[in-house]
Amino acid sequence: MNSFEADPTEPGAVSEPERLLQPVPEGRRITVMLAAFEGWNDAGEAASDALRYLNKLWGGKKVGSIDADEYYDFQFTRPTIRRTASGERKIKWPSTRIFKASVPDSNVDVIFVQGTEPSYKWRAYTAELLVHAEALHVEYVILVGALLADVPHSRPIPVSTSTDDNALRERMDFEASQYEGPVGIVGVLGEVALLAGLPTVSLWAAVPHYVAQAPSPKAQLAILHRIEELLQVPLDTHELVEEADAWERGVDELATEDPEIAAYVRQLEEAKDTADLPEASGESIAREFERYLKRRGKDKP
Repeated sequence: MNSFEADPTEPGAVSEPERLLQPVPEGRRITVMLAAFEGWNDAGEAASDALRYLNKLWGGKKVGSIDADEYYDFQFTRPTIRRTASGERKIKWPSTRIFKASVPDSNVDVIFVQGTEPSYKWRAYTAELLVHAEALHVEYVILVGALLADVPHSRPIPVSTSTDDNALRERMDFEASQYEGPVGIVGVLGEVALLAGLPTVSLWAAVPHYVAQAPSPKAQLAILHRIEELLQVPLDTHELVEEADAWERGVDELATEDPEIAAYVRQLEEAKDTADLPEASGESIAREFERYLKRRGKDKP
């Protein structure tokens, strides 16, 4: 046994956290779909940037796409014109592209779904994505989003993890989402994937609303750390850590130049720090008092 591993037979031993990806026979691979969409579900482009980072890190290869003409309003989601490396002008159309990568030193394959939230036919669009998922033998789905929130940039970026899969929620001790209201394509794909019998998890990073413009490297890094935990694969994020530190310093400087923003950030920090304090409930106080009485009894001659 390694020195850092607790013996499960010892009193008070901490058991190994439950795995999202269940063990499979030797020689068999596990396929996970990671999906993020630019637009309404992607504050600071943190979700789509996180997947682009992983796709590049693991050398993803394009294995499919979805026809843009069927699902996009080009007056709303306009194509852009760019210059190629040779200097030619080329139009880039909104699209959904699908890539496949193998995670080094693991038995995990990842299917990346990267695109812009569609304008039309969301049911048909998600059904088409699931056809690709079936053809690529996807066994788990991780949906990634980012939202604007009243959180301070100077504290760790919260990433919530939820699932509506009862078995998965019980096994992983995840919460069910309590959100009610308008949803984006991430929410629709999550429901359709569950109906198709795929264990599905949603990750949402909270991006400080007063620095909502892209990029948002600190939120991107928080998402990557959560994916790293779920897949239990190590990630090289050294460069991104430096970008996140530089981003935070830059926001600090901007805040100091505006007294109102500085005061607002301090308010958010105080609220966050208070929320993170141990709960001083009546029950916890009673337990502490009981322990005090026991210690006092032992100390008496």
